[in-house]
Amino acid sequence: MLNFSNCFNIVPNIRNPKALTPVKFAFGLNSSRKTLIIPNPSRLPLFAVSAAMSSAPPSAPVKLVVEYAKSGRSSCKICSKSIASSSVRLGSVSKDPRGFDMTKWHHLNCFPFRNSDPVSSPESIKGFSSLKSSDQESIKKLLDEGAQASEKVSEIEENDDKDPEQGNLKKQKLASEEGAELQLEMVISASDVKEKYKDATLLPKWKAFQTIIFLERDDCLHDSRKIAAFDFDGCLAKTSVKRVGADAWSLMYPSIPEKLQSLYKEGYKLVIFTNESNIERWKNKRQAAVDSKIGRLENFINLVKVPIQVFIACGVSSGKPEDPFRKPKPGMWKIMEKEFNSGLPVDMDQSFYVGDAAGRPNDHSDADIKFAEAVGLKFYVPEEYFIDSN
Repeated sequence: MLNFSNCFNIVPNIRNPKALTPVKFAFGLNSSRKTLIIPNPSRLPLFAVSAAMSSAPPSAPVKLVVEYAKSGRSSCKICSKSIASSSVRLGSVSKDPRGFDMTKWHHLNCFPFRNSDPVSSPESIKGFSSLKSSDQESIKKLLDEGAQASEKVSEIEENDDKDPEQGNLKKQKLASEEGAELQLEMVISASDVKEKYKDATLLPKWKAFQTIIFLERDDCLHDSRKIAAFDFDGCLAKTSVKRVGADAWSLMYPSIPEKLQSLYKEGYKLVIFTNESNIERWKNKRQAAVDSKIGRLENFINLVKVPIQVFIACGVSSGKPEDPFRKPKPGMWKIMEKEFNSGLPVDMDQSFYVGDAAGRPNDHSDADIKFAEAVGLKFYVPEEYFIDSN
């Protein structure tokens, strides 16, 4: 398995990991519906393990605040675009694990009222009384629409016990139908995270959720506000659709290991977002497709000697409704940002994405550049980042 020789002499901050028992760790706005089992707490930051294992009562519901933006520097957590000065912005205020309040700002029309804790009344939102009457009416209207959408989700959830997989598909469809831009209805619980992808067994540390397979946390991986994200095939590794197997790849550029190690030392979290529809399409050879893809990724990580978080979108491009996790859809990023980054807000000015599918004449698609645009990340093609930047 993956071994980074203590990851550049980083000393673990937990002396006796074996003494720790498995814990439940809650994510997101509605912790009762977003819980994952963390099988090895020693791989969490010390503050996260302490918070998860404490006997303190559950955290208070997320507070909402509304105001007119004081400047144009803040960006929306949903669409990643800037919020214009003097325009209405809505924020969700939650407690960071380290003890301070953290506000996530949104455009008025982007705020996910349907996914947040219920709002008793518009007047309960801090700052509501200071708004102009027209802006107050806009918020009231959005609250009503959010309540109606929540009722639809509740109706679906009542039938989840009978057919959980079908229930999840309906939630995805409902979320995609309710806005011009995809809004993921992310409901993650321990029962949603699987040791297998359909009938294919996954290697240790790899898990499956709906149509994605992910390596959520490995030795020495640290969450960060700075994300260095990469495609895999044609970007980090040379591969061919005609060749199958964990060893059927080669390094795309000689500078890659040094470049990735440098980013890690600078405090970036390295993340791979890759599509692999063969895992879904090869129904009779799915195990071979899974072993080939995961094997290549693990061998690559061992070669570059740096921890990397990995998300594999297994859905096909022709699916109806469209798979919310397959690039260029931003679903993999949303999952990483909201569920697997310790609640840290991403610094979009320092973060970036590198991929080879940029819509150029000889490119197979424009999925990578469209993915970066959907998320709001700076975009580079591999030769620009790994050769020109040297």
